[in-house]
Amino acid sequence: MLSRRKTLKALGVGSLVSALPLLTFAQSPTQDSVVANSLKIPAVLDGDSIANIRQFQLSLQSGSSSFFPGVQTETMGINGSYLGPTMRFRRGEQVALQVHNQLSESSTLHWHGFHLPPSADGGPHQPISAGQTWNTGFEVVQFAGTYWYHSHMLHTSGEQVYRGVAGLILIDDDEQQAELPSDYGVDDIPLVVQDRRFNDDGSLAYMNRYEDMVMGMHGDIVLVNGTHNAFFEAETRRLRLRILNGSNARTYLFAFDDDREFNQIASDGGLLEQPVEMNSLELAPAERAEIIVELAPADQLKLVSLGLSNSFPEFVGAMSEMMRELNTQRFDILQINSGQDLRENAQVPEQLNSIYRLPEAAATNTREFLLSMGAGMRSGEDRGPGRGMRNGNGGGYGGGHYSINGRMMNMNYINERIELNTTEIWEIRNNSPMMHPFHVHNGQFQLLDRNGVQPPANEMGWKDTVRVDSGEVVRIIMRFTDFSDEENAYMYHCHILEHEDRGMMGQFLVV
Repeated sequence: MLSRRKTLKALGVGSLVSALPLLTFAQSPTQDSVVANSLKIPAVLDGDSIANIRQFQLSLQSGSSSFFPGVQTETMGINGSYLGPTMRFRRGEQVALQVHNQLSESSTLHWHGFHLPPSADGGPHQPISAGQTWNTGFEVVQFAGTYWYHSHMLHTSGEQVYRGVAGLILIDDDEQQAELPSDYGVDDIPLVVQDRRFNDDGSLAYMNRYEDMVMGMHGDIVLVNGTHNAFFEAETRRLRLRILNGSNARTYLFAFDDDREFNQIASDGGLLEQPVEMNSLELAPAERAEIIVELAPADQLKLVSLGLSNSFPEFVGAMSEMMRELNTQRFDILQINSGQDLRENAQVPEQLNSIYRLPEAAATNTREFLLSMGAGMRSGEDRGPGRGMRNGNGGGYGGGHYSINGRMMNMNYINERIELNTTEIWEIRNNSPMMHPFHVHNGQFQLLDRNGVQPPANEMGWKDTVRVDSGEVVRIIMRFTDFSDEENAYMYHCHILEHEDRGMMGQFLVV
């Protein structure tokens, strides 16, 4: 197994590790002593309607952002210095997007969760060189819901998203029957939740630890819409929170600090059939959820992330230590303060939507996908010569290469060819020591089961990203319609972006 020093040297960061200080303002002040900041609400970009086509202008750019008083951080953004505007689409309309790349490096913009032609997908096959412009467009066929867009540049998606190349897309639908809080920024609140790590000078720290290579980037400071230590002043009885886990690798367990119940009303691809009452919600990277929480006058509550429980076995070595600490930290996400006089607004309907369940019998093919970690180490079925704790999922638990079905991503290799107008079942198995969020381009799918058990109610809607825990088998069902292309591929991958960048991605053609 590679030593920590050799691994870091291979990453090109070994000489930096001992020299880089940890961020003092992430360690020394208590939470109460940090200045609270009013939650930033991303500006809305409605586009311009010309000849029945809604047209959007987007600019990828470098900039400087102030996350802490008196400190400037070099960042990237879209039409701004960090993150992008919230674009609003309407189901059934045609959109045209002009993306100008003003960065000093190539990038892309991927429309995450959308069913569209592969040539318009914005994946690694559609790079935009520095100084160039990409013109694309498509019909919006997705249901009303919360989606997003972000860099998908080969090998550098993680760093570009980490520095700010991402934003939200909200889809409206005239046929949506449910009356819900919908006053953007007032009772309909977008929350892009990201963890970040900073150096002493306020610059973003990226991939400068051994753990970053294995687990993906985990930070010790949470930003919400680019706001550190955020608070929101509520004016209405109910708040609709549209939550995007926009982190590169961290999984959150969202809850309120008084353990109050709330209703989840939507998942990745739109509204659920009925609201699901809960008091905690787990979201892996790239997953979205909409929740409604009811407030009382003069409420003071916090949206927090509870640490996930962890039963990973203890044994000698860095891997066990990392896995036992993974996602166990607690974070304050957002302070919510309500006034004495709260306006009444839309209540939670008993029926939100009617979802057609894809019948398993309609599937004409089943494919298997094995998510693995390791570089020349024992992995998965090879449990090695010993019988100790190191011989489980992932065998020697080696870090390094990341693969699907034993293959690392190769732009010149088509992993799967799928027949147009068919329905398929994909069986996703994880034999690595950690969870991987599996994302499929080309639209939305439905979950069939987890280890043969029906998913919980809040996972019974449309999804484009699904958590697959260590040792778990998840089956999804998906239709492949409308778009066939012998040249341009769609992607599937782990949405821990550092895993994607380092090989845990494949591609498929619909023909």
